[in-house]
Amino acid sequence: MEHALAVVGPDDVTKELVREAGELAAGVDARLTLLCVVSEEEYAEEREALEAIPEADVSYSVGQALEGARSFANDIGVETLGGVDIEYETAGAVGDRAETVIDGAQNHGCDHIFMTGQRRSPTGKAIFGDVTQRVILDFEGPVTVVTE
Repeated sequence: MEHALAVVGPDDVTKELVREAGELAAGVDARLTLLCVVSEEEYAEEREALEAIPEADVSYSVGQALEGARSFANDIGVETLGGVDIEYETAGAVGDRAETVIDGAQNHGCDHIFMTGQRRSPTGKAIFGDVTQRVILDFEGPVTVVTE
């Protein structure tokens, strides 16, 4: 591992994931990028909610969503990696989660992905799809998955 990507999200297990990714990356002198992905649906919902506020001239651009996601990733890094001897960078992205994670890993030159996953039955995965499964199948490197 030379450069790892840790996918940051709102779930409780994210902090554990980032801590483990940071410690492992530090142990092998690898770089670390923390990526927070906002789905297109989440972005659209937030934008509609802000635009629906009466008498408010509020807009929510993709740039604001990207900065918010990057800021969230940075907050998680500050909170969880304080005692780990590693420098890291943060990034935010808006788009389809699986595609955006893989693109983010490729764009940052990452050779390992750390992400959280949900326990689902094979039928649930087939019907609803599964971001983690898509990343595991489509990424050209190891993917470490932490579940609650």
